[in-house]
Amino acid sequence: MRPARLSRMEESGAVKCLACAHGCLIAEGRTGLCSVRRTVKGELQSLVYGLPAAVALDPIEKKPLYHFLPGSTALSLGTFGCNFSCTFCQNYELSQARNLDDQLSRLPFLGPEAVVQLALRQGASSIACTYNEPAVWAEYALDIAVQAREAGLRTVFVSNGFYSRELLDEALPLIDACNIDLKSFSDDFYRRLAGGRLQPVLDAIRAIHEAGTWEEITSLIIPGMNDSEEEVRAMAHFVASVDPAMPWHVSRFFPMYHMQDRPVTPSATIERAVQIGHEEGLLNVYSGNLPGHDEASDTRCPQCGATVIERHGYAVTARTGLTCPTCGTRIKGVER
Repeated sequence: MRPARLSRMEESGAVKCLACAHGCLIAEGRTGLCSVRRTVKGELQSLVYGLPAAVALDPIEKKPLYHFLPGSTALSLGTFGCNFSCTFCQNYELSQARNLDDQLSRLPFLGPEAVVQLALRQGASSIACTYNEPAVWAEYALDIAVQAREAGLRTVFVSNGFYSRELLDEALPLIDACNIDLKSFSDDFYRRLAGGRLQPVLDAIRAIHEAGTWEEITSLIIPGMNDSEEEVRAMAHFVASVDPAMPWHVSRFFPMYHMQDRPVTPSATIERAVQIGHEEGLLNVYSGNLPGHDEASDTRCPQCGATVIERHGYAVTARTGLTCPTCGTRIKGVER
């Protein structure tokens, strides 16, 4: 365990966690909703600092980030725990794990400097805090980000965006890119199916953009839950209101975890969502989890329609940087 500095002592004797928008008050010996931040002898401790449960080398496109160092690789790592309880979580073995003391005791310690050295050995351009919610292991993630910057590496958060103001203030100067899940445009959806709220996510998306951190948005389209034209249009409209050039990834749902009663999202629904995104003024809309539609993941020039980056799955098969080879238009993003 390591001290969780995003916290403060309350007059009641409980410790208030400041890592996310829940603001859990955590009594002695208890954990917050995430299961990995515990009060011990009056101090909040991170149970997962230095203990990644998953480490892999991924294409940056898998995060998904299409306009950030395209064609590069990211050393990806995640721990246990999450501040959400999504009934459709694809990484529920990590995010929803509970009673973790025994599992954590068997994990080897991998400190921030060791993570950076591993990334350098693997030839990665960035380190991605992913697989589970980075906010619940924020101290570890941010210490990695400090070490990564000193080594010339970038740091990425793949996140639900349910942040506290305190975390945003500490993270934004250190994080180079974020992919934020916009799960719905309904607060009821967030409360019933994810265990969170919508407004803090919207506030975080705006704050990240205003800070100048590169940002892309992902929305998983679930049949009968958030796939109405009205809601898809509301999500697209919001993203466009922040920045029309911000990439929006609309992803196909497959039955998972506690949501086995829903069918796979029809291809036509995803295709319509992409169309709606363009109708709402977004310049870069991509489909995800849609085999056989590789052209829908290509980056095209918003001026002339020429292909700027060609992809097959998560692999970049052809690119000319982020400048259109036909008309010279600069595509918004971050190049290596």
